Amino acid sequence: MQRDGESIESAPAEAYTHGHHESVLRVHSWRTVENSAAYLAPHLQAGARVLDVGSGPGTITIDLARRVRPGLVTGVDAAADVVARAAGLASSERVENVDFRVGDAYALEFADAAFDVVHAHQVLQHLARPVDALREFRRVLKPGGILAVRDVDYGGVIWSPASSGLDRWLDLYHDVAIGNGGEPDAGRHLTRWVREAGFVDLESTATNWVFSTALEREWWGNSWAERATQSQFAAHAIESGHSSPAELARIGQAWRDWAGDDDGWLLMPHAEVLARA
Repeated sequence: MQRDGESIESAPAEAYTHGHHESVLRVHSWRTVENSAAYLAPHLQAGARVLDVGSGPGTITIDLARRVRPGLVTGVDAAADVVARAAGLASSERVENVDFRVGDAYALEFADAAFDVVHAHQVLQHLARPVDALREFRRVLKPGGILAVRDVDYGGVIWSPASSGLDRWLDLYHDVAIGNGGEPDAGRHLTRWVREAGFVDLESTATNWVFSTALEREWWGNSWAERATQSQFAAHAIESGHSSPAELARIGQAWRDWAGDDDGWLLMPHAEVLARA
């Protein structure tokens, strides 16, 4: 499997590995500043203008908006249906200092120096040209503005008990993500990418997601059981020739077996970088 960060940058095309199946959005909707952007929280100031790139269903974006009132937060995502869903959530929760737009991480439709903060959670791992995207983030940041990026490193995911089905899932995930132009081990490359994009004053940290209780295992394991057989990940795996429906069904069952095991435990490591424009 190809895992070299430099070669990924020259990939000719990219596709979002997960897609927007309900099993994916259900997980993304769990995300908040507290569980996914706590490293940024101390730097959020009332009145700040914030851009959230790859805002998905909008839960982090709306949380950011609550924390910078009366500042304005804009969420940008490539999928129009997900943008509409996020706007509906903001309306239902009566958060008025946030808006959502369809947009391109490589070509943001904002003026230079428009934002105090640019945030991107689990975005760079899916991009064929992460440094180019980061340079675009720097363009729309005010001088001295804050960049905040966080990405998982699938090469560091560990679980117990041992499972040949989950071993196969992890290898397959790498193959599919790389085939889509991404870098599934993005976490270890974040510091280099951010520096190459011209940012300064880097602060690199890491935090983990851990799933261990019965409810956590049921939620995470069943979500991935569905993703393995019903989401865009499954379609990519089959269309690329990396897997088959029968194998994906076995992987889905491996996730359900793990979820039902009282000793089940899983850790996902995330790298985080704060930097200045």
